[in-house]
Amino acid sequence: MTRADSHTATVLALGSTQTLAWGTTYYLPAILALPMAREFDIPASWVFGAFSAALVLAALFGPLAGRRIDRYGGRHVLAGSNVIFAFGLLVLGLAQDPAWMVTGWLVIGLGMSMGLYEGAFSTLAAIYGQKARGAIVGVTLMAGFASTVFWPITAWIEAGAGWRTACLVWAAAHLFVGLPINRFLLPRKVQPPAPPRELHTTGSVVLDRSLLLIAFVFAIAWFIGTAMAAHLPRLLQDAGLTPAAAVGVAALIGPAQVAARLFDYLVLRRFHPLLASKLASLAHPLGAAAIMVLGAPASVFFTLLHGAGHGILSIAKGTVPLAIFGPRDYGHRMGLLSAPARFAQAGAPFVFALLIERFNMGVLVISSALGLCAFAALWILGRTAQTPSN
Repeated sequence: MTRADSHTATVLALGSTQTLAWGTTYYLPAILALPMAREFDIPASWVFGAFSAALVLAALFGPLAGRRIDRYGGRHVLAGSNVIFAFGLLVLGLAQDPAWMVTGWLVIGLGMSMGLYEGAFSTLAAIYGQKARGAIVGVTLMAGFASTVFWPITAWIEAGAGWRTACLVWAAAHLFVGLPINRFLLPRKVQPPAPPRELHTTGSVVLDRSLLLIAFVFAIAWFIGTAMAAHLPRLLQDAGLTPAAAVGVAALIGPAQVAARLFDYLVLRRFHPLLASKLASLAHPLGAAAIMVLGAPASVFFTLLHGAGHGILSIAKGTVPLAIFGPRDYGHRMGLLSAPARFAQAGAPFVFALLIERFNMGVLVISSALGLCAFAALWILGRTAQTPSN
């Protein structure tokens, strides 16, 4: 197998397992929270609260998973996440009371600390070093279809056989599809750490200004993204769409993410990833302004812009730290950068639910203001960040 073929095979393998991981964990509550709540006779906010607790657990264990990938590579860590995801989904599918439901989500949260983008990006940095940007974009191009593929399939399984069956089907998919791919198709190679060339790459991760600004930006990005993943169909209904139309329009997030990532790969990769990040941070506020003014006719425009912006920011979460700090201690740094984002994610479904109840569509004023704060932070970062020489 040529070097190019090996690179492509790695991207295809990791892109497939990331699509599975996102579609069967992060995007699951949007479809299954309500039927879970009905069966257990609890408010839907309890289910979102359990999901939030899972994201907190992911934040706490993320740096540990990142350090392990830095040292040994990501193959075993990602394969382990498939086992944990499968067990968590099994617990969910067999849960007989809310306590076991919460337990299932917490197990899934542990898997999230290892098996989502942070683990995938760290794995690629361990394999390709400073040249990992193209592979990161390739993986996110594929995983951008997670909601588009898994929302309709999960809804179809739930409608025909119940939410428990959906959980059990996805548990089996992790064991019989995700686990073998991550375990046997990802390379073992780990890049030797380069000698430090700058203050940013001393071998120890320092919480300097650049790191804090990046953490702030992605905390905002993931707060907005998680809130939309959990509540976008409801917001689109509040804008005037029928439930079926709202789900259909919400599913456009996936294609929008993929199209934006393709544009990043073909055009924006010629520039520093901070440029793409700045443009992406403005997409949600622009779309939100349109739907608040025009209502339902602008729902597709809003969804496409939000999806495009979040799609590019998903890439930037991996490429901006790589460009600014280099590959040394990348996994550990990604774990630290991801912790605030995970905490923001944890609160997003519940907080946004409360805000929607109070402000309805006006909640988009708040999310837009946050997006503008992220743009301001990126502008400051662009004036201060240093990029390691090649």
